Amino acid sequence: MQILQDKKIVLGISGGIAAYKIPELVRRLKEQGADIRVVMTEGAKAFITPLTLQAVSGNAVADSLLDTAAELAMGHIELAKWADLIIIAPATADIIARMTAGMANDLLTTICLATSAPIAIAPAMNQQMWHALPTQANIKTLSERNVQIWGPGSGEQACGDVGLGRMLDVDELVTLASDFCTDKYLQGQHWVITAGPTREAIDPVRYISNHSSGKMGYAIAQAALRAGATVTLISGPVNIKAPVGSQLINVNSAEEMHEQALKFAPKSTIFVACAAVADYRVAQIATQKIKKSNDAMQLELVKNHDIVADVASLDNKPFMVGFAAETQNIEQYARGKLIRKNLDLIAANDVAKSGQGFNSNDNALTVYSAIDKTDIPLANKQIVAQRLVSLINQHYLAKKN
Repeated sequence: MQILQDKKIVLGISGGIAAYKIPELVRRLKEQGADIRVVMTEGAKAFITPLTLQAVSGNAVADSLLDTAAELAMGHIELAKWADLIIIAPATADIIARMTAGMANDLLTTICLATSAPIAIAPAMNQQMWHALPTQANIKTLSERNVQIWGPGSGEQACGDVGLGRMLDVDELVTLASDFCTDKYLQGQHWVITAGPTREAIDPVRYISNHSSGKMGYAIAQAALRAGATVTLISGPVNIKAPVGSQLINVNSAEEMHEQALKFAPKSTIFVACAAVADYRVAQIATQKIKKSNDAMQLELVKNHDIVADVASLDNKPFMVGFAAETQNIEQYARGKLIRKNLDLIAANDVAKSGQGFNSNDNALTVYSAIDKTDIPLANKQIVAQRLVSLINQHYLAKKN
């Protein structure tokens, strides 16, 4: 199931330059299963046309409180009752002020007054306008009324200024909407997740590593956070941002990851070993760069600590979930690892298949327990992670009870 499946979202657009990003926001929210109804202010139409928003949303755009055809059916009340969530993006200083004052002088502010649905705003304005005392007072008031304040971000602005005031990126807004709409069924749980590759130094400029991008582990962290868990993410070197709200522990080598895993695992409810940890490291790391002087070179390798096995051997071990990235005999190797390392579950994937696994945005898993197995079919890693997190929790609760 998509994260926002069947969620009804009214997306309000006010008159800011960031309105040009909204068609992409609509598209991304729809990808997650949401039904989108767009409401535009007069100012918004100076930056983007209703026809564009109608095309991407698949629904008629509402833009007037005094539209006789729409109001014959009390359109503003209908939209206010229809919504599961109202998002205003961009939210200018003007509409923030009018919402704070309780005004209803256009369709969007009228819907905000008439709804019982939660409201989120994504502020977008010049950095000086954001810091102005009236704006900050308005934001404080709206927050106290349980309006969700998503942003703003910091960076270069259309006017040339640099600072707080940019509307959050589309990815961030989709994540926040998904997080807000997800049942917090993991509330009270602490998940420790390892992710990404490790790097085992050869000399000051070279290392042994693998193709792991960290995307799967980071997606699991995001899904667990979204469901209400506290998340500690122990990550090797990757090129993706950690989910907002996670505790990120950066490491490079397998030894460093081992140390941090043993530090945090005893405090966790569930431990997910998703990292692609190097099995071996160089016995003697060169202190200077090794020069290319011979036709052949020999490196002595020694075995790294087995992180997942060592965590699973703790007296107060958490619920243990391992990963098995295999190229053949998937079930045989996965079940062997499950038993050998004293795991509760193991998620196996065939990294030999094109379009899934390492460096891909998609994945497919088969999750094995001691008595059964569950297939999670090929999908975007965010969706796979959501299904995996739910499955892990089901097994955890069954074992606990």
